[in-house]
Amino acid sequence: MARWVAGLDGCRGAWAGALIDLDDPGRHRCALFPDVAALLDAPEQPLIVGIDVPIGLPDRILGGGRAADLAARALLGPARSSVFPMPPRAAVYAPDYAAAKAASRAASDPPFAPSIQGYNIFRYVRAVDTLLRERPEARGRVHEVHPEVAFHALNGERPLGLPKKGGRARQGLDLRRALLAAAGLPTALLDARARGIPEDDHLDALAALVVAGDILAGRARPLPDPPGRDGEGLPVVIWAPAVRASPPTP
Repeated sequence: MARWVAGLDGCRGAWAGALIDLDDPGRHRCALFPDVAALLDAPEQPLIVGIDVPIGLPDRILGGGRAADLAARALLGPARSSVFPMPPRAAVYAPDYAAAKAASRAASDPPFAPSIQGYNIFRYVRAVDTLLRERPEARGRVHEVHPEVAFHALNGERPLGLPKKGGRARQGLDLRRALLAAAGLPTALLDARARGIPEDDHLDALAALVVAGDILAGRARPLPDPPGRDGEGLPVVIWAPAVRASPPTP
């Protein structure tokens, strides 16, 4: 019997992906996928996919973000800026940045507008939102995660204190790799970064993979608890892995 799970992270217009068979961890692979459907329909047919993209777009936003965004930001504390608060559905589908800002302000209380960094991921959000509305059977397989939420839990719910970009990136990447290894991912998988995928995207996909495994095992934690739903019936929740009690020293 094979129980494949997968993780996906947006990467240069495509998706950095990682898959593992939980019943035979020696079977795994990493690849760059053109879209989410390509992973869902891959030969492995993963049972659960953790994906670093917002799922669930309320028509109106209260309090400065989706309940999932607010819960994740509260958990991360000083690292909360890595969670971009998602605007209302109309803003995500707006034709340009100016229109997105206007649509967001019109349907949020207090009014807010997405940052340009947040706006730049909207194409990924739209793609996944469309897929889940067109393929309802995929809703039980594809789940929103956030890499920094995952690493925070794998670090014993302690702040990492090291970025994955900039002058201290090497230390930050090494810490994240050590956390993934401590969570049980085989070294061969950690080393299996596909050509053309930056190291930080590879590690983020692996973090999403860990969460997917915990979702399948029933030990992942929803943020918020209980999850909400948007007007399309999609869940509004970021899944976190089970807390690991003994973080490694990089």
